[in-house]
Amino acid sequence: MTDSQRSAKLDIEGQTLDLPIMSPTLGPDVIDVSKLYGQGKVFTFDPGFTSTASCESKITFIDGNKGELLHRGYPIDQLAEKSHYLEVCYLLLYGELPSADQLEHFENRVTMHTMLHEQMMNFFRGFRRDAHPMAIMTGVVGALSAFYHDSLDISDPWQREVASIRMIAKLPTIAAYAFKYSVGQPFVYPRNDLDYASNFLRMCFAVPAEDYEVNPILSRAMDRIFTLHADHEQNASTSTVRLAGSSGANPFACIAAGIACLWGPAHGGANQACLEMLEEIGSVERIPEYIDRAKDKDDPFRLMGFGHRVYKNFDPRAMVMKKSADEVLSLLGVENNPKLQVAKELERIALEDEYFASKKLFPNVDFYSGIILEAMGFPTSMFTPIFAVSRTIGWISQWKEMIDEGNVKIGRPRQLYTGETNRDYVDVEKR
Repeated sequence: MTDSQRSAKLDIEGQTLDLPIMSPTLGPDVIDVSKLYGQGKVFTFDPGFTSTASCESKITFIDGNKGELLHRGYPIDQLAEKSHYLEVCYLLLYGELPSADQLEHFENRVTMHTMLHEQMMNFFRGFRRDAHPMAIMTGVVGALSAFYHDSLDISDPWQREVASIRMIAKLPTIAAYAFKYSVGQPFVYPRNDLDYASNFLRMCFAVPAEDYEVNPILSRAMDRIFTLHADHEQNASTSTVRLAGSSGANPFACIAAGIACLWGPAHGGANQACLEMLEEIGSVERIPEYIDRAKDKDDPFRLMGFGHRVYKNFDPRAMVMKKSADEVLSLLGVENNPKLQVAKELERIALEDEYFASKKLFPNVDFYSGIILEAMGFPTSMFTPIFAVSRTIGWISQWKEMIDEGNVKIGRPRQLYTGETNRDYVDVEKR
C-alpha cells in the first residue's frame, strides 16, 4: 500500500517529480512509477523487469538472500513436510488452509474432474509419435476451451472457479497421456480411489496387461515434487499467464501460454539440463575434470542444478527434495547407476568445496528433482511436463487473483527504441 508520508523525488531537466513509495508487508519498498510518463514524459528501462513490480499479490513471497519461500505466509519446508499438494492447492487458491471438511470437499471435486472428454483423444493421435510431450500439452490445454464452453466467461466467478478445478484435475491426465503417446502405449484412465500423485504415477506406468501398484514412498516423493514447484512468485511463465490474462483471454488459453513459456530451457528445463550434464560427465572418475572446468571462468561449461537466480543463500526447497531423493534411491536400489553415482559425488563436492560455498553454488531443487524422476523411470522429456503439472495451481491462483481484483489493465510494456528515425519511401527502381 502507498505510504502517504513518503515519496521519492526525481529531477528531470529541472522538473521535480514526487513518486509515491509503496510499502509491502514483506520485501523492499516499491516506487510507484505508473504516472511517470504522464508527468515526466519518460519511461524506465528495466530489461527482464528484474527491478519492476508488475503487480500486487498476496500469494507467494520470496526472499532470495534469506533462502525463504512463503505461500500465503507459510514456509515451504513446513508445507512440504506436513501438508500435501492438494491442500497447498487449496491454500494458494483460497488464501487459507482448509478445515478437514473443506479439504475433503475440495479433493472430491478435483477427483471428479480428472477424466478428459473422450473426443480429445483425437488431439493426441494427431501428433507425430516423436512429438515432445510439452508440444502436446501446450496444444491440448489450449484445446480445452473448445470442449468446456461453460467455463470460459471470466466475468462470472463461478465459471472461473469451475475452470480452475478442471485444470488442476486434468493437467496430470494430459501429461500422463502425452507420456503414454510418446512411448506407444495405450492411455490409462484415472481412478477415483487414488490420491493425486498416485493417480498420476499409475496413469504413466500402468499397462492393460499388468496394473501398477503405487509405492507410497514414490507417491510421497511425487507429491513433494508437485508441492515444491507449485508457485514461485512472478517468474517468466507466471508473468506470461498474467499478461495473457490481462487481455481477457479465457483461462485455458492463459495456462497454455504459461506452459509454452515454461518449455524454455532457461526456465522449466533446468532439471532436464542437469541430467544431461550428468550424462556428459559420464563417470565419477571424470568429475575432477569438470570441476576444474566449472572453476575456469574462460570455460563455457557450467554446473547445472547448482545455485539459483533468486536464492543467494540456499534453496529452501532443496533439503526437502534431497530427503525424497535419498528415500527413492534407497527404495529402488539404483545406487549403482553411473549417472546417479556422479550426482551423489557432485553433491558431496559442492557441499564441501570452499569454491562452491563462496560462490553459493549449492545443489538446488532442480538437481534433486531430476535425480528422483530419472530413478522413477521418467525420460528427461517428461521433466518439464511434470513441472507444468506442478505449477498449474500457481498459474491459476495468480490469474484468478488478477481477475478477482477487477479493473484489469492490459499489459503494455514500453521500449527503448534504437532503430532508424523517420525516412521517406524510395521506389524500388531507384534503390
